Amino acid sequence: MSTVKSFTNNPYQENTYLLYDESGECAIIDPGMETGAEQNVVVNFIRNNNLKPVLLLNTHCHIDHILGNKFIFEQYGLKPKFHEGEQFVMDAMVNWAQESGIRYDLSPKPDTYLPESGQVKFGNTTLDLIFAPGHSPAHLCFYDKESKIVIGGDVLFRNSIGRTDLPGGNHQQLIKNIEEKLFTLPDDCTVYPGHGPETTIGYEKETNPFF
Repeated sequence: MSTVKSFTNNPYQENTYLLYDESGECAIIDPGMETGAEQNVVVNFIRNNNLKPVLLLNTHCHIDHILGNKFIFEQYGLKPKFHEGEQFVMDAMVNWAQESGIRYDLSPKPDTYLPESGQVKFGNTTLDLIFAPGHSPAHLCFYDKESKIVIGGDVLFRNSIGRTDLPGGNHQQLIKNIEEKLFTLPDDCTVYPGHGPETTIGYEKETNPFF
């Protein structure tokens, strides 16, 4: 069974996640650390809990979700993994950061990209890939079926959904993917979003005003 630890980082209040299990191995998902203080909190948690980072995953490549990619690469030797359709988004973040006044250390590119479906594994944990574009052009969610948790990025929030007014966004596509790919998960599956508090599939099916 995997355990989730979240850290809220950068001016966008983005949720960075560590996912780890009894093996001691962990995946770092959407590292948004901008400052040294934010970096230290994550590193200290990893060290204090004797964890071994073996995967760096990005749900998508908007600036707030990749600010810490280079730091994680330098600290643990991990290159990010994401869908190839997000590469042009990452490439555009250099100018985005300059225009937004955010310090961005250039992320390394993946050695290999993730497919639309399939699995990634670490320790004793298997994560199913859920391809759910709409907020961004090739957004992935990571679903741990055994633990009934999904690291959802900026697809589904508590009583809200991801914005679709950024380049590559598509409102109807996002709604369709939530209905067909997330709302088909168990009602007691916990969703850990890219911003704000966690929620459950059942709660969002009942209360989310977009549905």
